[in-house]
Amino acid sequence: MNCHRHSKGSYGQVLHGSAKTTHAIRAELQRSKASVAQLAERFGINEKTVLKWRKGRLVEDMPMGPKARRSTVLMPVEEAAIIVLRVQARLPLDDVYIALKDVIPHLNRSSLNR
Repeated sequence: MNCHRHSKGSYGQVLHGSAKTTHAIRAELQRSKASVAQLAERFGINEKTVLKWRKGRLVEDMPMGPKARRSTVLMPVEEAAIIVLRVQARLPLDDVYIALKDVIPHLNRSSLNR
């Protein structure tokens, strides 16, 4: 049984769901003089995973998901522009989105319906 395939690694370390290696294995990948192919075979992981951990200095995972949060909150003036186009011009959602997407860069179609 490969302990590095479970959500808990050595010393009670909790890994994210798609983690294939523990901190101990990552440190071994960085220290080892063995070939990439040998290490991949030994730990039952892809060669790309070996290369990933070999080039890094840390054994911690980077946060998953987007690097920066995008705000979906509209300013009152932006909401007013949307309402004018929706109500007074009687434009459908898709047309409002097309008309305003260059003026309001963070606008997405779902924020029009709120």
